[in-house]
Amino acid sequence: MTPVPLSYRVVDRRADTHDTVTLVLQPDGEALSPFAPGQFAMVYAFGVGEIPVSVSRAVDGRQLTHTVRAVGAVSRALCGLRPGGQVGVRGPFGTGWDTAAARGNDLLVIAGGIGLAPLRPLVDAVLAEPLAFGRLNVLAGARTPADLLYQDEFPAWGKPFGAVTVDRPSGGWTGRVGVVTTLLREARFAPSDTVAFVCGPEVMMRATARALIHAGVRPDRIQVSLERNMRCATAHCGHCQLGPLLLCRDGPVVGYDQAQPLLTVREL
Repeated sequence: MTPVPLSYRVVDRRADTHDTVTLVLQPDGEALSPFAPGQFAMVYAFGVGEIPVSVSRAVDGRQLTHTVRAVGAVSRALCGLRPGGQVGVRGPFGTGWDTAAARGNDLLVIAGGIGLAPLRPLVDAVLAEPLAFGRLNVLAGARTPADLLYQDEFPAWGKPFGAVTVDRPSGGWTGRVGVVTTLLREARFAPSDTVAFVCGPEVMMRATARALIHAGVRPDRIQVSLERNMRCATAHCGHCQLGPLLLCRDGPVVGYDQAQPLLTVREL
């Protein structure tokens, strides 16, 4: 982990949706240590501030890819960058997806909205070692067809089993309509030999975890990625506290057996 930001430069930019941009970064000199799928970086927009952003792809241990949605001053500044623009990056921070626990098991990768971004490196890792895992199911949901991320990658992800759904169809959409949990009826997995990875809004993760438990998947085999207001990313400021956890250190990825009682308390 590097506590001081290192200089990175934007080498590619893609507008994914009306408010979401994917930036590919290369180090100007020294590079950060490799990121595990599910970990995050603190990305600094010069003169504006820094925010936590999950890595949505890490190709060679040097190049970083971040998918950012413009929801605040810093994220808007990052989304406005063009190739050649400079940022500061520090990390890697937090816990990642426990792929070791999933080896030999069926996998359910379930995303809501931009929650697909931190799950994409996990899908990359599984597709790179297909014989190490059981059946892979990638299930993604979004508000509208225009909000779906990485649509050009769906064909490759769908070779094992992949499905997407939207809440509100538009623009001639002929695909599935409904919440992402409805896709579980079509997925192919053995509940007793399945590990699930879930990321999205908390209400979506709670509903998905309940549906998985109802289907027979144990809570300790459901991994969720939790989000709070991360400021220092070094477990000192306390802004990301969730009950006994400091999510920049103890998360963002935790088992649902640990997260379930915390997410039922509104104030937490």
